[in-house]
Amino acid sequence: MFEIHEMALLTREVLRERTADLVAEACAWAVGASDRPHHLRRRGRLVATGTTVGIRAENGQPLADEEGGRLDLGDARPGSFADALNMTDGDGVLYADRFDTEVLEPFALDTCVRAGERLRRARPAAWAELADEVGEDADDVPAVVRAGEWEAPLRTEAELLVLAAIGGTSLALVEAEGLPLSLVRAAEQLTRAAAPAPPPAAPAPDALAGVLFLADAALDAAGLPTPVPPADTTRVLDALLAEGLEREELLAVLDQLPLEPATAADLRRLAERLPD
Repeated sequence: MFEIHEMALLTREVLRERTADLVAEACAWAVGASDRPHHLRRRGRLVATGTTVGIRAENGQPLADEEGGRLDLGDARPGSFADALNMTDGDGVLYADRFDTEVLEPFALDTCVRAGERLRRARPAAWAELADEVGEDADDVPAVVRAGEWEAPLRTEAELLVLAAIGGTSLALVEAEGLPLSLVRAAEQLTRAAAPAPPPAAPAPDALAGVLFLADAALDAAGLPTPVPPADTTRVLDALLAEGLEREELLAVLDQLPLEPATAADLRRLAERLPD
């Protein structure tokens, strides 16, 4: 029998194997921090100090927000990565909280998924038992991981690994180390943004049958001859739209309607111009 706590141990093992990747992601995330305006809380109010984070670090001044920062980061060396995590951005958000959300959380989840996939390959019966215990489908590894809640404690351990590796390193050196990977991540983001949107999903078979029934009823009610000639293309479109068919539904059943080939081609062109 495979216990849930054994999965937690496995996730920690995989995390330790990925420590170098985690530190690299942390360095890449830090790139650009030195160029941002520095802020502090004074008597509860967020104010700009009038200089950048980088200049303040170069001058040996602490970056941390004493009023809003975390106590466990309060003794960090001025200008270090840990010190930078304890500062507040222009929106009043602690950098450590942003780091947790933007780096630690996705990295911990991905690590848990990798651990789950490793267990599923090595011990499929144990994985199936574990999935059943948390009430999820064994084929949906991310769902099993989320139900098991292994990523939350792993985020804490991941932060400790990062701080042990680069917490005392100057922010400038951390940024320099992370620059190559940050450029890769920026290029990946541009590629994703430029990718065409996925085509809309086709209606399910049952839904398609209902759409086809409505379309046939609309043509019958319109009194159109069959197969419908090209001269009546506009009447066909009006009848289908009046029946409540949407653009994607119309396109999905068009080839099954009693239309002449030229009518079907004309109707498709008209339907494709309809708003989504």
